Amino acid sequence: MQQSNEEYVKFLGEGAYGYVNLVRYTNPDDGSSFLSAVKNSYDADYDSLRRELEILLKLRGCPRIITCLGDSLQQGLSNHGNKVHRLQLEYASEGSLNAFLDRYPDRKLPEPLIKDFTRMILEGLVSIHGHGYVHCDLKPDNLLVFPSSSLRQDSTSYEIKISDFGNSLEVGEVPLFWETDYPWVGTPIYMPPESVRDGVANKSLDLWSLGCLVREMYTGVFPWQGIELDDIATLLICGEAPYIPECLPSDAKAFIETCFSSDPEDRGSAYELLSHQFLPRPEVEEEVKNTVDKTRSSFLLKLLKLRVRRTSFKKKPTKDALAVADKKPLKLRFFPTKAQQFKRTLNRVLRLKTMPLKQSTGYNLVSVH
Repeated sequence: MQQSNEEYVKFLGEGAYGYVNLVRYTNPDDGSSFLSAVKNSYDADYDSLRRELEILLKLRGCPRIITCLGDSLQQGLSNHGNKVHRLQLEYASEGSLNAFLDRYPDRKLPEPLIKDFTRMILEGLVSIHGHGYVHCDLKPDNLLVFPSSSLRQDSTSYEIKISDFGNSLEVGEVPLFWETDYPWVGTPIYMPPESVRDGVANKSLDLWSLGCLVREMYTGVFPWQGIELDDIATLLICGEAPYIPECLPSDAKAFIETCFSSDPEDRGSAYELLSHQFLPRPEVEEEVKNTVDKTRSSFLLKLLKLRVRRTSFKKKPTKDALAVADKKPLKLRFFPTKAQQFKRTLNRVLRLKTMPLKQSTGYNLVSVH
């Protein structure tokens, strides 16, 4: 089989460790093709891209994690002829969550979609944390939106997946670039207080970032808007968190407050947050629906059996009776003749039989046979 032909489609975006192009790959044997988001990094960022590939290969098959399409990095040339290292990823046709927010008035998503996206992000974090990693840079630019592949009628029209593992660390690891003068593990406005204190990557770091995301999907405003970077660090050290508007639903505020707990232990885990009252649980809702349906069906079946039993006690009409019932009844009366009455009386007298009663009565009972 010949090597697939490549066709540059368009520029998708740029990050700290490279840029991303949309490329179409075509199989010359059968003409089939597919689109891929190709991440390109220069030699200076090779280690970061290689580390991202290693993490993605371990997470391959997790439904809420972006899928890498190859098992190794490829080499190529940039538009200016420079050597680049390339990572092939699945293409998100709906773009990043940041671009997706721009489609809605004031960048505010409908609440059912916010809850579905939050649940999907948590499912992705369960997979990441379960493999011993911390993403360290959850933000709208690193979350990709796809058309939904679910066949359920009550499911949302979109799915979300976590991408960009260039900053990801193993649990307990401290990034090499962390310094007291720049005390951030990831993008500063999405970082928790412990990022400023010591820079150690713990799973609870991602949960604070998630709280920022939920708040942003409700309000359309990114955290700490209008506040300088140095002031954000000071506020975090003093135990402050991004303001949670009072107009938010109570369950949403409770969820965000949990994510914004100053003590990382109080945030719980991604798995535990999946059971928070704020989030819909499709499997539980489906089970309740099935239970209601079964109860309703059982009641209707019992009602039907009761009606059948009541009907069975009634005498079943014969065909002749049904035929007669369809006709108009005749009002006829028959009067026996005097000769017939005399004959009947005589026959009864002839058939009389005397039956002795108890001695105390002193009477005889006459019965007619």
